[in-house]
Amino acid sequence: MARLTDLKHMDVEAVARAIEADAGEAAPGIREALEDAKAGRFARVTTPAQMLMREARRKTGLTQQEFARAIETPVATLRDWEQGRFDPPGGVLCLMRLIARHPDLASELAA
Repeated sequence: MARLTDLKHMDVEAVARAIEADAGEAAPGIREALEDAKAGRFARVTTPAQMLMREARRKTGLTQQEFARAIETPVATLRDWEQGRFDPPGGVLCLMRLIARHPDLASELAA
């Protein structure tokens, strides 16, 4: 595990590329998050809504693009919800709870 002093020497671009390669897709905001960590800014907060959004999509196995298409939402909006820039509306949260419990619903929505 890296120590805080090690982060000052981190190659942000190399780490970001490795994370994206592992994820198999672009990771919006990852470079900013790594720059924050490198600068010692660790105050990022994860909300329950963010966790629910990510959990529902993760359980479907879909990429952000595929999941956004399935729930008929612009991918930029989904990213904003997952990254906590905006809270999803109540109806979306209800849908995410259903999808988290029944991941096959996402494919039914897309059909």
